[in-house]
Amino acid sequence: MTRYCLVEHAAGAPGLRWFGMGPDLRPTRGLLKLRRLFQKHAFWAQDRSFQELQRMLAGSDVVVSLWRGKRLVGFGRATSDGIHRAVLWDVVVAGDLQGRGLGRRVVEALLSAPAIRQAERVYLMTTNSAGFYQQLGFRSAEPQQLLVRRQ
Repeated sequence: MTRYCLVEHAAGAPGLRWFGMGPDLRPTRGLLKLRRLFQKHAFWAQDRSFQELQRMLAGSDVVVSLWRGKRLVGFGRATSDGIHRAVLWDVVVAGDLQGRGLGRRVVEALLSAPAIRQAERVYLMTTNSAGFYQQLGFRSAEPQQLLVRRQ
């Protein structure tokens, strides 16, 4: 049986951001591995630089990573005002390991964090995985509309 280790990072993920910390607080070149995970398995995050990843993590209230040995196989993060609204971002699991409940573990860890758990509403955006998130209790936000302004 393969063992997976879920890491719940401190807000802003300073250990991951600055030292590449992974399971058991060991340096694992985690930022490099996060970039690779995004490049291989997240079409929306293909070209994020190390500096952008560091800023992204710094601005996140909740960060979780999922490891199989030294391999980063899952990731997710969230932002929240802690009372009214929260948003899940960048939930990704390595494609060769999907369908094993790993995405569920990542999402459930995000949702159980105090800053997210206490929010009245939790939002997320997805292109191809609505069915997966509906299994976890998410619903269409109609009549709300997603609006985007590209800068």
